[in-house]
Amino acid sequence: MEKDGVLETLLHSFERYYNVKAGEPGTAAHSMFKAEAEFHSHSEQYFLTRAAHIADIDSHEYVFFAEEDNLTSDRLEELAGAAWKEGLSRVHPGSGHRNSDVALIIIADTIEETAFKEVSRIKHSKSYFFSLHGWSNFRLLAYEISSGRIVCNRLGKSLKKLVSTL
Repeated sequence: MEKDGVLETLLHSFERYYNVKAGEPGTAAHSMFKAEAEFHSHSEQYFLTRAAHIADIDSHEYVFFAEEDNLTSDRLEELAGAAWKEGLSRVHPGSGHRNSDVALIIIADTIEETAFKEVSRIKHSKSYFFSLHGWSNFRLLAYEISSGRIVCNRLGKSLKKLVSTL
């Protein structure tokens, strides 16, 4: 399968629950990422009646998709930094904010061995007002099309299920 086919399959699996934007020139990170997906969830807690409102809980996730011919460790650092920065720019922490997670999925024809090892070492997290206003975590996955190898960071293990079926 080629990069475009892999990307289309992944985007299709995200369409059910996420708002997917593929190749739209209006997105801020358009030049670096082929597509992005956003998920927003809002829930409220009450005590017996709606008048006894206890809490609002907001959860968000921003997923960025990148395609590379050959993924090097320098390019990996550049993509991971750009995704984290762009994802954090969309976070609005407050009393009802639970989490805003950022994920990056990289599809590459080949991945250099140094970059392959580097993926599992990349981690970013941020808490807002001692976690009282929520937190943000970074999930990362890289998929090498030529060999079918998949590598992810610790938090990105949940993304492995999506790519392992390709």
